[in-house]
Amino acid sequence: MVQPRFSGLQRVLRASVALGGLLVLAACAGGAGAGRPSAEPVAVVADPAPIVSGTMRPYQIRGRWYRPEEQANYDETGLASWYGDAFHGRPTATGERFDMHALTAAHKTLPLPGLVEVTNLANGRRVVLRVNDRGPFVDGRIIDLSRGAAEALDMLGRGVGEVRVRYLGRAPRLGGGQRLQTADAGRPQPTPRVPPIPAQTFWIEVAAYPDAQAARSLAERLGGPAQVQAATNGSSFRVITGPWRDAAAAEEAHRETIARGFGSARLIPST
Repeated sequence: MVQPRFSGLQRVLRASVALGGLLVLAACAGGAGAGRPSAEPVAVVADPAPIVSGTMRPYQIRGRWYRPEEQANYDETGLASWYGDAFHGRPTATGERFDMHALTAAHKTLPLPGLVEVTNLANGRRVVLRVNDRGPFVDGRIIDLSRGAAEALDMLGRGVGEVRVRYLGRAPRLGGGQRLQTADAGRPQPTPRVPPIPAQTFWIEVAAYPDAQAARSLAERLGGPAQVQAATNGSSFRVITGPWRDAAAAEEAHRETIARGFGSARLIPST
Protein backbone atom coordinates (compact mmCIF):
# COMPACT_ATOMS: atom_id res chain seq x y z
CA MET A 1 0.00 0.00 0.00
CA VAL A 2 1.30 3.46 -0.89
CA GLN A 3 1.59 5.73 2.12
CA PRO A 4 -0.12 9.16 1.67
CA ARG A 5 2.40 11.93 1.15
CA PHE A 6 0.90 14.10 3.89
CA SER A 7 0.40 11.47 6.64
CA GLY A 8 2.69 13.40 9.01
CA LEU A 9 0.71 16.61 8.50
CA GLN A 10 -2.54 14.73 9.08
CA ARG A 11 -1.22 13.40 12.40
CA VAL A 12 -0.38 16.96 13.46
CA LEU A 13 -3.84 18.16 12.47
CA ARG A 14 -5.50 15.35 14.41
CA ALA A 15 -3.46 16.20 17.48
CA SER A 16 -4.38 19.88 17.11
CA VAL A 17 -8.09 19.06 16.87
CA ALA A 18 -7.88 16.86 19.97
CA LEU A 19 -6.08 19.59 21.89
CA GLY A 20 -8.67 22.14 20.75
CA GLY A 21 -11.44 19.87 22.05
CA LEU A 22 -9.74 19.65 25.44
CA LEU A 23 -9.42 23.43 25.58
CA VAL A 24 -13.14 23.84 24.82
CA LEU A 25 -14.03 21.40 27.59
CA ALA A 26 -11.74 23.22 30.00
CA ALA A 27 -13.27 26.57 29.10
CA CYS A 28 -16.78 25.24 29.69
CA ALA A 29 -15.84 23.68 33.01
CA GLY A 30 -13.94 26.72 34.27
CA GLY A 31 -16.05 29.55 32.84
CA ALA A 32 -18.89 29.44 35.28
CA GLY A 33 -17.69 32.66 36.90
CA ALA A 34 -14.70 33.92 38.80
CA GLY A 35 -14.29 32.14 42.13
CA ARG A 36 -17.29 29.87 41.50
CA PRO A 37 -16.45 26.31 40.40
CA SER A 38 -18.98 24.66 38.12
CA ALA A 39 -20.65 21.67 39.79
CA GLU A 40 -21.26 20.05 36.41
CA PRO A 41 -19.81 20.73 32.94
CA VAL A 42 -22.02 22.28 30.29
CA ALA A 43 -22.25 20.05 27.22
CA VAL A 44 -19.98 21.06 24.33
CA VAL A 45 -21.92 22.00 21.19
CA ALA A 46 -20.15 20.05 18.45
CA ASP A 47 -22.60 20.92 15.66
CA PRO A 48 -24.03 24.39 16.38
CA ALA A 49 -27.12 25.59 14.58
CA PRO A 50 -26.54 28.46 12.14
CA ILE A 51 -27.75 31.89 13.18
CA VAL A 52 -31.28 32.30 11.82
CA SER A 53 -31.35 34.64 8.86
CA GLY A 54 -32.69 38.10 9.62
CA THR A 55 -32.48 37.84 13.42
CA MET A 56 -29.24 39.85 13.60
CA ARG A 57 -30.64 42.92 11.84
CA PRO A 58 -31.32 46.08 13.89
CA TYR A 59 -35.02 46.42 14.72
CA GLN A 60 -37.29 48.95 16.35
CA ILE A 61 -39.94 48.37 19.02
CA ARG A 62 -42.06 51.29 20.29
CA GLY A 63 -39.54 53.87 19.10
CA ARG A 64 -36.44 52.17 20.53
CA TRP A 65 -33.77 50.54 18.37
CA TYR A 66 -32.15 47.21 19.28
CA ARG A 67 -28.95 46.00 17.57
CA PRO A 68 -28.28 42.25 17.90
CA GLU A 69 -24.64 41.18 17.85
CA GLU A 70 -22.29 38.42 18.88
CA GLN A 71 -21.41 39.07 22.55
CA ALA A 72 -18.89 36.45 23.64
CA ASN A 73 -18.32 38.12 27.02
CA TYR A 74 -21.97 38.88 27.82
CA ASP A 75 -22.47 38.56 31.59
CA GLU A 76 -25.24 40.73 33.02
CA THR A 77 -27.32 40.97 36.17
CA GLY A 78 -30.87 42.27 36.04
CA LEU A 79 -34.56 41.39 36.23
CA ALA A 80 -36.15 38.40 34.51
CA SER A 81 -39.82 37.82 33.77
CA TRP A 82 -41.55 34.77 32.26
CA TYR A 83 -44.24 33.99 29.71
CA GLY A 84 -46.34 30.91 29.07
CA ASP A 85 -49.86 29.90 28.06
CA ALA A 86 -50.71 32.89 25.88
CA PHE A 87 -47.80 32.12 23.53
CA HIS A 88 -47.67 28.31 23.74
CA GLY A 89 -47.40 26.86 20.23
CA ARG A 90 -46.78 30.21 18.51
CA PRO A 91 -43.71 30.81 16.31
CA THR A 92 -40.68 32.36 17.99
CA ALA A 93 -38.21 34.70 16.28
CA THR A 94 -36.24 31.68 15.04
CA GLY A 95 -39.35 30.08 13.55
CA GLU A 96 -39.40 27.38 16.23
CA ARG A 97 -42.68 26.76 18.03
CA PHE A 98 -42.73 28.13 21.56
CA ASP A 99 -43.06 25.32 24.09
CA MET A 100 -43.77 26.88 27.45
CA HIS A 101 -42.57 23.71 29.22
CA ALA A 102 -39.17 23.65 27.47
CA LEU A 103 -36.06 25.34 28.85
CA THR A 104 -36.00 28.38 26.55
CA ALA A 105 -35.80 32.16 26.78
CA ALA A 106 -36.14 35.43 24.88
CA HIS A 107 -33.40 38.05 24.71
CA LYS A 108 -33.27 41.38 22.91
CA THR A 109 -29.82 41.24 21.27
CA LEU A 110 -28.02 37.88 21.65
CA PRO A 111 -27.59 35.63 18.57
CA LEU A 112 -30.45 33.24 17.80
CA PRO A 113 -30.42 30.42 18.59
CA GLY A 114 -27.93 30.68 21.44
CA LEU A 115 -27.32 29.27 24.89
CA VAL A 116 -27.26 31.19 28.18
CA GLU A 117 -26.69 30.19 31.77
CA VAL A 118 -29.22 31.85 34.07
CA THR A 119 -28.80 31.98 37.85
CA ASN A 120 -31.61 32.98 40.21
CA LEU A 121 -29.76 35.23 42.68
CA ALA A 122 -32.39 34.67 45.37
CA ASN A 123 -31.71 30.93 45.71
CA GLY A 124 -28.66 30.05 43.59
CA ARG A 125 -30.56 27.81 41.16
CA ARG A 126 -29.01 27.63 37.68
CA VAL A 127 -30.20 26.50 34.27
CA VAL A 128 -28.90 26.52 30.71
CA LEU A 129 -31.53 27.87 28.32
CA ARG A 130 -31.96 27.89 24.55
CA VAL A 131 -32.53 31.50 23.43
CA ASN A 132 -34.89 31.38 20.44
CA ASP A 133 -37.00 34.54 20.71
CA ARG A 134 -36.76 38.32 21.09
CA GLY A 135 -37.86 40.23 24.20
CA PRO A 136 -38.72 41.30 26.84
CA PHE A 137 -39.51 44.85 25.72
CA VAL A 138 -40.06 46.19 29.24
CA ASP A 139 -37.65 48.66 30.84
CA GLY A 140 -35.29 47.12 33.36
CA ARG A 141 -35.72 43.49 32.27
CA ILE A 142 -32.90 41.63 30.56
CA ILE A 143 -34.45 38.22 29.77
CA ASP A 144 -37.85 36.57 29.39
CA LEU A 145 -38.05 32.94 30.56
CA SER A 146 -40.36 30.17 29.44
CA ARG A 147 -42.69 28.83 32.11
CA GLY A 148 -40.52 25.69 32.34
CA ALA A 149 -37.39 27.79 32.91
CA ALA A 150 -39.12 29.93 35.54
CA GLU A 151 -40.29 26.78 37.30
CA ALA A 152 -36.76 25.32 37.30
CA LEU A 153 -35.47 28.56 38.83
CA ASP A 154 -38.36 28.70 41.35
CA MET A 155 -39.63 32.03 39.98
CA LEU A 156 -43.21 31.14 39.03
CA GLY A 157 -44.87 32.58 42.13
CA ARG A 158 -43.26 36.00 42.07
CA GLY A 159 -43.25 36.49 38.31
CA VAL A 160 -40.18 38.75 38.30
CA GLY A 161 -36.81 38.14 39.94
CA GLU A 162 -33.16 39.17 39.80
CA VAL A 163 -30.91 36.89 37.78
CA ARG A 164 -27.43 36.65 36.35
CA VAL A 165 -27.34 35.86 32.61
CA ARG A 166 -24.13 34.55 31.03
CA TYR A 167 -23.85 33.87 27.28
CA LEU A 168 -22.38 30.42 26.52
CA GLY A 169 -22.34 30.56 22.70
CA ARG A 170 -24.29 29.04 19.84
CA ALA A 171 -27.04 26.51 20.52
CA PRO A 172 -27.22 23.02 19.03
CA ARG A 173 -29.61 22.35 16.19
CA LEU A 174 -32.16 21.00 18.66
CA GLY A 175 -32.65 21.54 22.39
CA GLY A 176 -29.76 22.60 24.57
CA GLY A 177 -31.74 23.37 27.72
CA GLN A 178 -30.31 21.85 30.88
CA ARG A 179 -31.09 22.03 34.60
CA LEU A 180 -27.92 22.53 36.60
CA GLN A 181 -27.26 21.58 40.19
CA THR A 182 -28.50 24.08 42.73
CA ALA A 183 -26.04 25.96 44.92
CA ASP A 184 -24.04 23.85 47.38
CA ALA A 185 -25.68 23.35 50.75
CA GLY A 186 -24.29 25.67 53.37
CA ARG A 187 -22.75 28.07 50.87
CA PRO A 188 -24.00 31.64 51.38
CA GLN A 189 -26.46 32.67 48.72
CA PRO A 190 -25.80 35.80 46.64
CA THR A 191 -27.53 38.88 47.99
CA PRO A 192 -29.78 40.63 45.46
CA ARG A 193 -28.41 44.02 44.44
CA VAL A 194 -31.80 45.66 44.08
CA PRO A 195 -34.35 46.32 46.82
CA PRO A 196 -37.40 44.04 47.02
CA ILE A 197 -39.97 44.79 44.36
CA PRO A 198 -43.03 46.44 45.93
CA ALA A 199 -46.51 45.15 45.24
CA GLN A 200 -47.66 46.63 41.95
CA THR A 201 -50.60 46.71 39.62
CA PHE A 202 -50.18 46.89 35.87
CA TRP A 203 -52.19 48.59 33.14
CA ILE A 204 -51.83 48.46 29.36
CA GLU A 205 -52.09 51.67 27.35
CA VAL A 206 -53.46 50.31 24.08
CA ALA A 207 -53.45 53.59 22.13
CA ALA A 208 -53.80 57.35 22.55
CA TYR A 209 -55.85 59.79 20.45
CA PRO A 210 -56.30 63.56 20.31
CA ASP A 211 -60.03 62.96 19.81
CA ALA A 212 -62.21 61.62 22.64
CA GLN A 213 -64.71 59.93 20.30
CA ALA A 214 -61.99 57.90 18.59
CA ALA A 215 -60.76 56.70 21.98
CA ARG A 216 -64.30 55.78 23.08
CA SER A 217 -64.90 53.86 19.84
CA LEU A 218 -61.77 51.77 20.41
CA ALA A 219 -62.70 51.10 24.04
CA GLU A 220 -66.13 49.87 22.91
CA ARG A 221 -64.53 47.58 20.33
CA LEU A 222 -62.16 46.12 22.89
CA GLY A 223 -64.93 45.66 25.45
CA GLY A 224 -64.28 44.13 28.87
CA PRO A 225 -62.09 46.25 31.13
CA ALA A 226 -61.12 48.82 28.47
CA GLN A 227 -61.68 52.43 29.48
CA VAL A 228 -60.82 55.94 28.31
CA GLN A 229 -58.58 58.15 30.39
CA ALA A 230 -58.20 61.85 29.55
CA ALA A 231 -55.00 63.85 30.02
CA THR A 232 -55.23 66.51 32.72
CA ASN A 233 -55.17 69.29 30.11
CA GLY A 234 -57.61 67.49 27.81
CA SER A 235 -55.13 67.33 24.94
CA SER A 236 -55.22 63.56 24.52
CA PHE A 237 -57.31 60.54 25.41
CA ARG A 238 -55.78 57.14 26.00
CA VAL A 239 -57.44 53.73 26.00
CA ILE A 240 -56.26 51.52 28.85
CA THR A 241 -57.07 47.99 30.00
CA GLY A 242 -56.44 46.27 33.31
CA PRO A 243 -55.50 46.16 36.03
CA TRP A 244 -53.34 43.05 36.52
CA ARG A 245 -51.70 42.28 39.85
CA ASP A 246 -49.36 39.61 38.45
CA ALA A 247 -46.43 40.86 36.34
CA ALA A 248 -46.26 37.73 34.18
CA ALA A 249 -49.99 37.85 33.36
CA ALA A 250 -49.69 41.55 32.54
CA GLU A 251 -46.75 40.90 30.22
CA GLU A 252 -48.66 38.15 28.43
CA ALA A 253 -51.65 40.47 27.97
CA HIS A 254 -49.28 43.17 26.71
CA ARG A 255 -47.82 40.84 24.07
CA GLU A 256 -51.31 39.76 23.01
CA THR A 257 -52.28 43.42 22.59
CA ILE A 258 -49.28 44.02 20.32
CA ALA A 259 -50.11 40.85 18.35
CA ARG A 260 -53.63 42.25 17.74
CA GLY A 261 -52.09 45.14 15.83
CA PHE A 262 -51.49 47.74 18.52
CA GLY A 263 -47.73 48.03 18.07
CA SER A 264 -47.42 51.12 20.29
CA ALA A 265 -49.14 49.51 23.30
CA ARG A 266 -47.26 50.14 26.57
CA LEU A 267 -47.20 48.27 29.87
CA ILE A 268 -47.68 50.78 32.73
CA PRO A 269 -46.75 49.67 36.26
CA SER A 270 -48.19 51.52 39.24
CA THR A 271 -47.76 50.98 42.97
